[in-house]
Amino acid sequence: MGRMLKLTLAAIAAVATVATHAQAPQAPLKVGLMLPYTGTFAALGNAIENGFKLHVNEQGGKLGGREIQYFKVDDESDPSKATDNVNKLIKRDAVDVIVGTVHSGVALAMARAAKESNTLLIVPNAGADAITGAQCAPNIFRSSFSNWQPGYATGVVAAGKGYKRAMTITWNYAAGNETVKGFTEAFEKGGGKVIKDLSLPFPNVEFQALLTEIAAQKPDVVFAFFAGGGAVKFVKDYDAAGLKKTIPLVGSGFLTDGTLEAQGASAQGLITALHYADNIETPRNEAFRKAYALAYKANADVYAVQGYDAAQMLGAGLTAVKGDFGKRDALQAAMQKTIVGSPRGKFAISSSRNPVQDFYVREVKGTYNVMTGVAVKQLADPGRGCKS
Repeated sequence: MGRMLKLTLAAIAAVATVATHAQAPQAPLKVGLMLPYTGTFAALGNAIENGFKLHVNEQGGKLGGREIQYFKVDDESDPSKATDNVNKLIKRDAVDVIVGTVHSGVALAMARAAKESNTLLIVPNAGADAITGAQCAPNIFRSSFSNWQPGYATGVVAAGKGYKRAMTITWNYAAGNETVKGFTEAFEKGGGKVIKDLSLPFPNVEFQALLTEIAAQKPDVVFAFFAGGGAVKFVKDYDAAGLKKTIPLVGSGFLTDGTLEAQGASAQGLITALHYADNIETPRNEAFRKAYALAYKANADVYAVQGYDAAQMLGAGLTAVKGDFGKRDALQAAMQKTIVGSPRGKFAISSSRNPVQDFYVREVKGTYNVMTGVAVKQLADPGRGCKS
């Protein structure tokens, strides 16, 4: 009898152990945020983080049933520190997912490290073409754009306005050079000619000599790619040089996104093309903007949207595998197949894991980038060089 009792108790204990394991909550998913928190792009990094966390908070602090634990690294927008910084997250913190970054040069180093370590990477801004081109990998996704896309869309807009001779100006780094290439491709396809490309080192903002050259060449239009603090100074300097009155300025939307209050009167009337505009009149965008304003006492911008959508994409993958991050292949397949219900409008993910999305024509009115039309519908990056 004693022996039977012992066996029964052992059986009960075993069942209880199994039940306990079955009910044991999954550990929090470790999300590493590698973003610029200082320097020219600091405001952009903060908006991306805010957008990401807004979506997570709307889901009760979880994605796919998993609690989220955050780890943060300031990338300082410095490519020379990028490998060391990303390894703090991969090796020191052993994160499951990395979300970052803004600067294309930093993001390229992050993509290399993510590919080597098979860490899931979601890029919420940096448009370096190679990330979803030659360096593409099944574990690397983008919730933003390729540099080619907004450049190409703006080239379509400029050619459509009948401009024939253009000059371009940007920082001499991946984002600027690739955006200019996209602009040139579309503008020349539309019958125009880029007569000169001007550039200066990142993050230099001494524009005077280049503005003098623009005044001397008298193109029909100038295309500019700058962002953050550099965009503020460029737009003000262009106006102060008297060029705004004589030579139309167009840009990819980063020229005027998140910068309008600082640019003031100098930005009024500027035409840009981007995959987001403040006044997209859909219930999805209106609800997002209201929630963001309540949470952060600030207006949402494209950076906030891209952070928000990075969380949506990760959430779609986690939901598909019921929070089991060990099922990485299934999770990544689900992320690629999802249609993201974004504030910018619905978008699909291409075979190279880049958004296929509408690009809008926007005009600066007051402190808003007001949508005045669609530049290109469902524009897909060509993903040149992507083999996986």
